[in-house]
Amino acid sequence: MATMQFDLVSPERRLASFEVNEVQIPSADGDLTAMPDHSPMITTLRPGILKATGTDGEKSYFVTGGFADIAGPSATILAEMALPIEEVEAPLVEELISASEARVSVATGGAADVAAKYHADLTSTLDTIIGR
Repeated sequence: MATMQFDLVSPERRLASFEVNEVQIPSADGDLTAMPDHSPMITTLRPGILKATGTDGEKSYFVTGGFADIAGPSATILAEMALPIEEVEAPLVEELISASEARVSVATGGAADVAAKYHADLTSTLDTIIGR
C-alpha cells in the first residue's frame, strides 16, 4: 500500500513525523481525508480531531486551528495548538472553553459569527474527547 510522509508541528514541539496511509483533517471547509498522491492544496484548520493512520495503527490528535499543506508525497500540519488525544485533560478543557467564551462575549459584527462558530467547533470536539 502506498504511503505518504505526515508531519504535525505546533509552536511548542513536533508531535509527529511518520509514514501514513491517510490523514483525516478537520478543515475549516469540512472534514477531508488526504492520501498518497492527493492533489496539492493548502487549507485552514478548525478545532477538531486529526487522525493519522499508518502501519502502527491510528493516532489521534486534538488541534485548535492552523494550516494543512497537502502535496502528493506529504501532508504537513502546522497547528496553532495540538496535543495527542490522551494528553487532553479537564483543566485544559475548561481553560480553552473559558477563553473561547470570553472571545464570543466581546466579539461584534462578522467577528461575532466567526467566534461563535469557533466556540461551537471547540466545545463539540472537547465534549467528544472527554465524554461530557
